Amino acid sequence: MVTAPVIDVDRTAVLVIDMQNDFMEEGAPLEFPEGRRVVPNIQKVLHAVRERGMPVLYAAHVHRRGGADMGIHRDLYPPVAAGEALVDGERGGEIHRDLAPRPGEPVIKKHRYNAFYATDLELLLRGLDVETVVLTGMTTECCVLGTARGALERGFRSVVLADACASCDYPDLGFGTMSAADMHEAALRVMTLTSSEVVGTDEYLSRLP
Repeated sequence: MVTAPVIDVDRTAVLVIDMQNDFMEEGAPLEFPEGRRVVPNIQKVLHAVRERGMPVLYAAHVHRRGGADMGIHRDLYPPVAAGEALVDGERGGEIHRDLAPRPGEPVIKKHRYNAFYATDLELLLRGLDVETVVLTGMTTECCVLGTARGALERGFRSVVLADACASCDYPDLGFGTMSAADMHEAALRVMTLTSSEVVGTDEYLSRLP
């Protein structure tokens, strides 16, 4: 039996992706109920890593008023195009209170799925001497997967906490419907093969010194 390596807390950071009010709250314009179910596991991770002094960062998907930075998101998400969701500076774009950043924990504003794209996330991680980024949040198949791929392309290792990420149900867009559970599993399988170590929260925390 191979023993999993102990985590180097000095070279590892945790990233919480898109756990924002416009995704999290009941009745929100882009509500993903599955996101609420993983809050306890993310909280558990945050408690453990903060105790050890590990860096915690957040990513929040927002767009400027007027939508100059929307790009194709304007076509994909009607509430975003209408200025009803993910507006920079409005409450809906803020991190949900159950996972609120502590003072000094940066919130990276992003405009695409990949939290590295056109942001200063890489600059911050390099400045913190980070080699491995631990990914939590949603959705598994979009912003988590996109950020895992972005980490790979920039030379960072990534660990995806399977039960601290969430997906959503997909309608039939020509290939049949797909449940949130199936989409989540499919995305985890892709990341396991192409970019990331995928583990459960408890297993990961057991490796912290």
